[in-house]
Amino acid sequence: MSTKQSAQCAFFTKAALLTACIAGLIMAGTVCLTAQITERPRPAEWSRLVEGGRFIDRFLPMPPGHLSKEVWGAEGVVPRYVDNGIENDSISFWGGNILQGEDGKYHLFVCGWPENSLKGHHEWSNSTVFHAIGDRLSGPFTVKNTIGRGHNPEAFRLQDGRYVLYVIDGRYVSDQMDGQWTYSQFEFDPRGRRIVEGLTNLTFARREDGSFLMVCRGGGIWISETGLSPYRQLTDRRVYPPVEGNFEDPVVWRDHVQYHLIVNDWLGRIAYYLRSKDGIHWVVDPGEAYLPGISKHEDGYVEDWFKYERIKVYQDEYGRAVQANFAVIDVLKNDDKGSDNHSSKNITIPLNPGLLLTVLDTEPITPATQTIRVKIAAEKGFHPHTDVDVASLRFGASTEVNFGRGAKALRSEKSGDDLIVTFDAAGNGITADEFAPKLLGRTPGGKLLYGYARLPYVNYLEPYLSALAPLFTPRTDGFDLSIEVRNFGQVASYEASLDLTAEKDGKTITVGTGTVPALQPYEKTHVWLSSRPVFEKGEEYAFKITVRSSDREVSTFDFKTVPLK
Repeated sequence: MSTKQSAQCAFFTKAALLTACIAGLIMAGTVCLTAQITERPRPAEWSRLVEGGRFIDRFLPMPPGHLSKEVWGAEGVVPRYVDNGIENDSISFWGGNILQGEDGKYHLFVCGWPENSLKGHHEWSNSTVFHAIGDRLSGPFTVKNTIGRGHNPEAFRLQDGRYVLYVIDGRYVSDQMDGQWTYSQFEFDPRGRRIVEGLTNLTFARREDGSFLMVCRGGGIWISETGLSPYRQLTDRRVYPPVEGNFEDPVVWRDHVQYHLIVNDWLGRIAYYLRSKDGIHWVVDPGEAYLPGISKHEDGYVEDWFKYERIKVYQDEYGRAVQANFAVIDVLKNDDKGSDNHSSKNITIPLNPGLLLTVLDTEPITPATQTIRVKIAAEKGFHPHTDVDVASLRFGASTEVNFGRGAKALRSEKSGDDLIVTFDAAGNGITADEFAPKLLGRTPGGKLLYGYARLPYVNYLEPYLSALAPLFTPRTDGFDLSIEVRNFGQVASYEASLDLTAEKDGKTITVGTGTVPALQPYEKTHVWLSSRPVFEKGEEYAFKITVRSSDREVSTFDFKTVPLK
């Protein structure tokens, strides 16, 4: 049995057990270990979040469409907009994202399987990837052709203009969306790190230099120089929230300010939202990223889909997420049988994209700062002179603004079509580590305004030096060690220091310190260390490599090995 088949069998077995637990159908003598739904307790502080503090607050009503009752589905999803996203009585759709083509149309790459399959929803492992097309971003989408076999697709474009379509365990590449797609596989180099929860459900974001950042299902961070060249792992642990959860369905994207990441706790049916300056180091924002119940109509009616999974986002010219796509199902997956009244589809929900903000002060914001000036840019459909309630605005660190605190607006002035707001800096909460302060407020009509801004004095492109485990070469009076270090940043590095320590029985041993020379992006070197004979034969030690530049910790790597066999 292949690795892929093993994973699919494991998933099927677990899913079957989970649903049986829910339904109370476990036969005598079988232990119910878990369930497909659980209630995650929310942190107490989440109850103090103001509107706009959660990612979920950015979901807008679904655009009006053809509302129909003559459709499959449980009571909660009837009636619904049948021209939203893609649905078909004969196909159960799942996953997928949208790219706009040079033809001006919207191209949805989505997977699916015959609705009448004997396995019902569990036919997912035999998915076909469909290329669908639509005139509107919200749909409807109509299948144009098929790409090939595969599940959980995510399409993206390379720096050289080619298209890549990721599927579990493989990829398709084409010069054109309507062209010939060639199947192959990615190469992965874990670099001695533990691969967290396997290499499935991958998601990708193109960096400024055309390289790609990838997040795997388990929350590991990987980098490829081209998007097709080998992906190399940087982290040795997940970047997700430090909570108990069954995480899957990550989606990562980069806009003109920062990186964004949403990951779904499928068991708890709750998703989390994270932000990052570089895609490597992440902060978790409080509150739910999404929950069941977000597919609302203008009149307040909710299409009550049972589960929302496989979120993907469509980005505008600034990289802002303006629409979310979801795979949705109307019942428990095990209750979706072949040729029944249940199925799944891909839906679209618009998102509030946020404002275009510029911090005008070039000096670092410190406790001594008196005022902060922020420009709110005008854009199509938004006129800050009339569409901003200045008195409602708060600006500063998300840790303050999300809870209704932060710097308050003192005054405003027009700058052409734009608006410049001066804030009293008191209470802004911005620290030396801040990379994207936030604005929250309302329009005069009470609609949500929000946005993030870069700080003019922050360096957003930095080198990132990452080391491999050393190669130990014994000698009569100790060891020679060779440690490979590579710069995964998009700019050249400066000279840095490298420290290697070992721990055994609670005692820390300083093995050696070396110098990492300046490296160009993706360039690698070897740092050579010499060590005294401090290791006992056959004993395992816990090692830590720390790379520092200008007294700042750049990266660490923890691993265990037996130096002297």
